[in-house]
Amino acid sequence: MQGILLRTLIAMLGLFLAARIIPGVSIEGTGTFVLAALLLGLVNALVRPIAFLMTLPLTIITLGLFLLVLNAAMFGLVAAFLDNFTVSGFWAAVFGAIVVSISSTIASWFIGPSGRYEVFVIRRD
Repeated sequence: MQGILLRTLIAMLGLFLAARIIPGVSIEGTGTFVLAALLLGLVNALVRPIAFLMTLPLTIITLGLFLLVLNAAMFGLVAAFLDNFTVSGFWAAVFGAIVVSISSTIASWFIGPSGRYEVFVIRRD
């Protein structure tokens, strides 16, 4: 349970950064941030793998660049479900998805699989 809560907070941080940095991405209200983070997690867990398999030939042909379009589609799908979350176009969705992905990746470096903070110390003698 702690891991789910922590990853939701990380997704909320990414959504907050995307709303502040990317013109065309707007999220209003704390409740919308929470719902958007939870919904983004669900969409990435349930819908994205199916969409990935369906677009695998196109992803291979484009050498993986189509994954940016797929991530933008998942970002836009979440925005379509929530009234106070708006994405004004394709490029706003692409850059918003990139910001959320980068911030989530950086924050996840410090979280272990059980959802606890982990810091590794390497000592060299």
